[in-house]
Amino acid sequence: MFDFPRSLIAFQRRFADEAACVAYLVAQRWPEGFRCPACGHDRAWALKSKPRTFECTSCHRQTSVTAGTVMHGSKLGLLVWFLGAYLMATHSNGISARQLQAQLGLGSYKSAWLLCAKLRRAMVDPDRKLLTGLVEVDETTIPYRTRNEPVAGAPGRSHRAKMALIGAVETGEHGPGRIRLAPIADYSAASLHGFLAAEVATEATLKTDGWAAYSGAPQAGHEPHIVGAMAAHIVLPWVHRIFANLKRWALGVYHGLRRKHLQTYLDEFAFRFNRRRARHAAFRSLLRIAAKTKPVTYKMLIQPELQG
Repeated sequence: MFDFPRSLIAFQRRFADEAACVAYLVAQRWPEGFRCPACGHDRAWALKSKPRTFECTSCHRQTSVTAGTVMHGSKLGLLVWFLGAYLMATHSNGISARQLQAQLGLGSYKSAWLLCAKLRRAMVDPDRKLLTGLVEVDETTIPYRTRNEPVAGAPGRSHRAKMALIGAVETGEHGPGRIRLAPIADYSAASLHGFLAAEVATEATLKTDGWAAYSGAPQAGHEPHIVGAMAAHIVLPWVHRIFANLKRWALGVYHGLRRKHLQTYLDEFAFRFNRRRARHAAFRSLLRIAAKTKPVTYKMLIQPELQG
């Protein structure tokens, strides 16, 4: 069984070189042994002339262990990828691209940003289960970051100079469980119900502040609590605590979030929060998802900014 590194020293012992990283990825991609993606043959040679690459003994198709993954085509060594994933997954507050550049000794900020952006794409497990039980749901806004400084927004549900988002958190006797976060276009029933249908099981019971747009949600139960003069965090304590932590994290680590990349940053926050009790196991989760995440290029990652 894989022993999760619980310190940087343990990490260095477990992944001492590129060969150790390749062996781990091979076990992740082909847990029952190598299978040629072209002919299905189960035997291959490891090519000494091409690191990370195997050649099928039947059809001679050459396959890289990183082909078809989020690491596809990267010029960075696997040891850099693994250490970057370890730092992003285990650091309690995450790590910015600028910090990662210094920690990994990367030559450019662009390389560090690209590494972070690709790893964030691997922070959403396509097989994750919907939220269940009693689920607190609410919306909030967060100021977006411009090229210079974050913009101060208007109060309440106003959209001016702010990004709107919705959050949901499972609740129970022992505190909050898993969370989901997503940007929304507005506070209409269409926007809110779309998020609920995608992230919350139909048998769950919603607990909201009584906002009219939640009426008719697809979930089986709904407990609207009209806030009125009462502070919303009294009625919905856990989701508001999540929002408060998110805003402190966004300002503390990134000095504000970019509008066009909001979802990926929300995914990072949710990934780390949902694995807060097993941060070192989160490293394995991140590598596992990365191994089955489709490749993305720099152009694809910056496209949202170009459209903005």
